[in-house]
Amino acid sequence: MSEAIKNRYDFVILFDVENGNPNGDPDADNMPRIDPLTQRGLITDVCLKRKIRDYVDTVKEGEEGYRIYIKKFISLNKNDEEGCESVGILKKDLKKLKSAEKDKAILNYMCNTFYDIRAFGAVMTTFAGMNSGQVRGPVQLTFAQSVEPVTAMDVGLTRVAQATESDLENKGTMTMGRKYIVPYGLYRCEGFVSANLARKTTGFSEEDLSLLWQAIINMFELDHSAARGKMAVRELIVFKHDSEFGNAPAHKLFDLVKVTRKDDSGLPARAYTDYEVSVNETALPVGVTCTRMI
Repeated sequence: MSEAIKNRYDFVILFDVENGNPNGDPDADNMPRIDPLTQRGLITDVCLKRKIRDYVDTVKEGEEGYRIYIKKFISLNKNDEEGCESVGILKKDLKKLKSAEKDKAILNYMCNTFYDIRAFGAVMTTFAGMNSGQVRGPVQLTFAQSVEPVTAMDVGLTRVAQATESDLENKGTMTMGRKYIVPYGLYRCEGFVSANLARKTTGFSEEDLSLLWQAIINMFELDHSAARGKMAVRELIVFKHDSEFGNAPAHKLFDLVKVTRKDDSGLPARAYTDYEVSVNETALPVGVTCTRMI
């Protein structure tokens, strides 16, 4: 694999949803996640990482080094067994054959093979006590939160087509259903890329980083569905440090990004054009540069 990245990055993602449910809560009948105190919408980091994984899996399908470890219909045990076989041992023999050398060899194989392990890390619990079972990845995301409070609407649905012959005989019978949507919401997510972890742990490279930016920008483009409505990444703002450990605290860089309403009518926002996004680049610390994508 290529050499690991040498610079730390912090970034802000701005994306919106229109008439969709961006991340339903299974413990609340799949309603959109909302902070009960502020009424701001929430989207988990796990949800966003899934979009990135799916994008990479689609555009890099079949390419060596870009497989996805956490994927639907793929057993994690099977992937772990493959890692063990790469160093010539069976997974069931790990405990009695444990050694730092074999441990490192398995870790290297898993990182070189699976893109999402190189990026996000993984908890490979089936590795039975091996240090390679827990990998801390250099790329981390926060929960996304809507810029303003959002309203979750409960929309009633009816179905004209009947499922059974008896339903056809009873012409008044129709299936009822429900659909939860957010009419509009602009969400903000913040993230971090650690060059130090990339160097010491997974080998996350410049090529991997470029693919990450590409995946973030396009993470909803290959994932459209009626349930999620219209979702789009509107801007990716990347802060690059000229060192491995960084030149400024991440929160100070995030504070430079402001999202404000263009008017004070009091009406709820219904489009991205209702907002203005600014970055105070004159206040950038020494050794940090800013790139705005899209």
